[in-house]
Amino acid sequence: MDVMNTALVDLSAISVEEREQRVNLAAAYQLAEHFGWTMLVWNHISARVPGTHDQFLINPLGLMYDEITASNLVKIDVHGNKIAGPGETSPAGFVIHGAVHEARHDIDCVLHAHTPEGVAVSCLKEGLPQLTGETAYFYNDIGYHDYEGVSLDLDERKRIADTLGDRNNLIMRNHGLITTGRSVGEAFVRMYWLIYCCRIVTNLYSMGKPFNTLGDALAAKTAEQDEAESAPSVFEWPALLRRLDRIAPHYKT
Repeated sequence: MDVMNTALVDLSAISVEEREQRVNLAAAYQLAEHFGWTMLVWNHISARVPGTHDQFLINPLGLMYDEITASNLVKIDVHGNKIAGPGETSPAGFVIHGAVHEARHDIDCVLHAHTPEGVAVSCLKEGLPQLTGETAYFYNDIGYHDYEGVSLDLDERKRIADTLGDRNNLIMRNHGLITTGRSVGEAFVRMYWLIYCCRIVTNLYSMGKPFNTLGDALAAKTAEQDEAESAPSVFEWPALLRRLDRIAPHYKT
């Protein structure tokens, strides 16, 4: 199917709130492409449709991330039924994102990525080690979900939700990373720093030298300092949107 030539959503016919959510979600896809977090047409980012508990927006299967715009995002419900938008969606995307949106009504955005450094850390038995101020940002805020194969089993949704719990981030073992947020910007900025931390880990381990780690007390203290310094995405997301306006302004269409 040529997704690019199928019917788009008329942005003038939807609520201001949904249009704004679509623009922000499209921005996240474009920025993920910009930072190299993509795997051709695979993986997914989703955002709750404002004012609903059972509907979210996600990419149509078959588009590269730099082709995604506000009007070609697909609206589906937590049961996988398409409500609006072109093309079809990834079954695995529905399982993973539907699990979080159905279980956590406080979350508006779910970002899933398979970057090489993220996948590498997902294979570590100990998970993300506490090494720096950046890793401490995630202290006690990451769940770990054991690999079950490609996420196509609807029963896995409950296990994904249970391992995420009340945290904001999830490492899917031998698979990849998930970050969430109360906004698209919050989830995106969390993913930026989680991938950054995974890059530190893979670079450090490749050196083959002894290294220091942060103890629990210091990691907890640093996490509190990080939280007090600024709320996630307050400064970063507007700056990222300004960059996107310069390099790929078509995301708003």
